[in-house]
Amino acid sequence: MALDLTSEQRMLVETVREFARARIAPIAAAHDESGEFPWDTVREMAGLGLFGVPFPEEYGGAGADALSLALVVEELARVDASHSITVGAHSSLCASPIHDFGTHQQKERFLTPLARGEALGAFGLTEATSGSDAANMSTRAVRDGDEWVLNGTKVFITNAGVAGVYVVAAITDPDAGARGISMFIVEKGTAGLRSGKKEDKLGWRASDTRELILEDARVPADPLLGEEGRGFQQCLHTLTGGRIGIAAHALGIAEGAYDASRAYALDRHQFGRPIAEFQAIQFKLADMATGIEAGRLLMHRAARLKDAGRDYKLAASQAKLFCSELAMRTTIEAVQIHGGNGYTRDYPVERMMRDAKVTEIGEGTSEIQRMLIAREILERNGGR
Repeated sequence: MALDLTSEQRMLVETVREFARARIAPIAAAHDESGEFPWDTVREMAGLGLFGVPFPEEYGGAGADALSLALVVEELARVDASHSITVGAHSSLCASPIHDFGTHQQKERFLTPLARGEALGAFGLTEATSGSDAANMSTRAVRDGDEWVLNGTKVFITNAGVAGVYVVAAITDPDAGARGISMFIVEKGTAGLRSGKKEDKLGWRASDTRELILEDARVPADPLLGEEGRGFQQCLHTLTGGRIGIAAHALGIAEGAYDASRAYALDRHQFGRPIAEFQAIQFKLADMATGIEAGRLLMHRAARLKDAGRDYKLAASQAKLFCSELAMRTTIEAVQIHGGNGYTRDYPVERMMRDAKVTEIGEGTSEIQRMLIAREILERNGGR
């Protein structure tokens, strides 16, 4: 744990760590196997206030900061990434844009139940034709009197089948390109809104990931989020903040794999002694521990820049890129340290390796992050 955390942040970390070990660890493998959404522990997380960490107390939140949210996500991911992404997607991708761009009335109506954990949130951006090319969407929103009529299908939407509030991007001006995209708040129960096929995923299997389908879904004019035509900029802003969250997810997965590997290496005996005494295993553990410390510094720096109101685009991309690739390397080595046992579902490192992969894809692939980093360092004076 970083030495410069506040006493409140330290207490938060300990609370989440104890909860994750006591309540999530015993059920993680079973929910990964079945793909069943873990409603019981999600409700317990809501009771702990984990869905409203960075939002003002005025709207039902804890009044904490971006680093505190990242610490929560990290500790949950250390035990189970399906739980951490449920909190992360809810907070970073749905509640955050409502907080950042919504009116006071919208925050009272939508952010308050989200922050209290009374409703889960989802973010509808990705489509079959618009992954990395986020602006190439086909979902349309057409004004009809005092309402907007939305039509389109979103894919790979976290919490799509369990959410009560959705933030959805749609084209309002087809001739304006990216400047013709707007964001809408859509409630569960809206006629024409439904969740579609549930994805059978490699990892994050207990996280609810589905299509989100809008067929003549009518929403009142007031759930337009921010200004019409500013939706693409709002999406980019939201995704930048979300990259800190993915860095925290990935860092937590790496930490969990390291914890399991260190314990296994001390316990597993070969040739009459613990395998931790063999230099080949020691070098793997040393690389894991060093990478985790580097990743933690990058993630904390990005979160602190955001909390300070400074430009954090470069730091967020660097943290997301480094931590996601760290998680993949670390979990692969964790399986190697466990040998044949690591390739079975009797040990958690197999699940962690599957969970790690998507962190290199979601919130902008590693390739996109390298493009963004290169753009930032080439445009900045001296690359700093």
